[in-house]
Amino acid sequence: MSEPILSIKGVTKRFGGLVANNNVSFDVYEGEVLGLMGPNGAGKTTLLSLIAGAQAPTSGQIFFEGKDITGMPAHKICHLGIARTFQIPHPFSHLTVRENAAVSSVFGRGISREQGLAENDEILDMVGLGDKKDTRAGKLPTLTLKKLEIARALARKPKVILLDEVFAGTTEAEVPQILETVALFRKMGITIVIIEHVLKILCNVVDRIVVIDKGTWIAEGKPDEIMCHPEVVKAYFGA
Repeated sequence: MSEPILSIKGVTKRFGGLVANNNVSFDVYEGEVLGLMGPNGAGKTTLLSLIAGAQAPTSGQIFFEGKDITGMPAHKICHLGIARTFQIPHPFSHLTVRENAAVSSVFGRGISREQGLAENDEILDMVGLGDKKDTRAGKLPTLTLKKLEIARALARKPKVILLDEVFAGTTEAEVPQILETVALFRKMGITIVIIEHVLKILCNVVDRIVVIDKGTWIAEGKPDEIMCHPEVVKAYFGA
């Protein structure tokens, strides 16, 4: 097997007496779609924040393309090629969809405003925002905001994208639209780590699933293996 593009090695994150992540380790391989799941409060979003540089681990190491990025500032990690989305989108409400994507390009890749405005139309078309380019973000409904969050991450031209519950807040009828977008990332060769609670949704897109509970790694494997894993069943439904 090839070397992993992303490696989490013994990562622990403490907030005073609270242990959000406890000695978590796993690898992600180039072009892979890895699902990260666990009950509410398991530490999934904290782990993405550590990878993306929004917070620093208390201990352990994170490697990207063989480079130790542990504790590196978020903007530097972004420039290396890791982008993330958030559970609750927070766009610049007074800016248009096109301008929001341009901001990501300018600050995520260091290009000019003019170049950022000019080059993102293809990305917006790709995620289904072609007819909303000149709409102010503050006027968009939930599904469209989710798409904008994805477009802003894509505008940074990432090698790895961290998707934090992109299906949350969408209806069952809207889920296929997001699934199509994630499938498109795979075709583009982008490596994906995706947080999702609903195993049925994860099974449609991922190659492997890592499960954490109370901040601790408890299982890893193919979706069909995870569905009947005793530790996973216990974490979600009790003994």
